[in-house]
Amino acid sequence: MIDGAAGRRRWSPDDRARILEETFVPGAVVSAVARRHGLTPQQLFTWRREARQAAAALPAFVPAVVAPEPVEMVPACAEPQRQRTKRSSSRRRAVGIEVEAGGVTVRIGDGASPATIAAVIGALKGGA
Repeated sequence: MIDGAAGRRRWSPDDRARILEETFVPGAVVSAVARRHGLTPQQLFTWRREARQAAAALPAFVPAVVAPEPVEMVPACAEPQRQRTKRSSSRRRAVGIEVEAGGVTVRIGDGASPATIAAVIGALKGGA
């Protein structure tokens, strides 16, 4: 939309987002995208910087949802369960973190160091 006597163009947020998406396509040249839409490359780089700053202001983590595991209900008249063998009772249940982002699921085991977890989350943020 052209605004005012000076002919200053105003872009809607949807138009800006669409144009910015074009610049993030692998192999895209920002100058070519800018020319195609009648912008200067500087304006498009400013939009990209503003978008990065807005994304950085968003919370890095979302709240975790902890759900109790379903409990198996055993009828009162059922036969008592057999004593478990020593081998099966000594098994530990694996504990870990499961992160799902952008259609990718990453499972981090209970033995992972905080540095490893931070590196995995950093890689996910960088790829998004």
